[in-house]
Amino acid sequence: MDHTSATDPSSCCQACGACCAYSANWPRFSIESDEELALIPEALVNERQSGMRCEDGRCAALQGKIGEMTACGIYAVRPEVCRTCMPGDAECAMARRKFGLPAIAAAP
Repeated sequence: MDHTSATDPSSCCQACGACCAYSANWPRFSIESDEELALIPEALVNERQSGMRCEDGRCAALQGKIGEMTACGIYAVRPEVCRTCMPGDAECAMARRKFGLPAIAAAP
């Protein structure tokens, strides 16, 4: 059974948010510069200063309801890990599966 949607991948993220709620260990900082990290509000950084703070397994910057309508509260300054998860890639599919959402076709 094919669970791939024909939905335009570029519009999927705002109706999803699964990657932002997949795991409290996922939104880790990796290659951000000190200047980039300084742009992220301190209240949204975890106690270890190693990534985004999460509440109930979802990033504290995530707004809205997963699978319906979501937005990132710090989209312009979000960490690199958030920028690299692309609609339809393996990480996207894994996160969507956790929430019972169908996979989407990867962008060409």
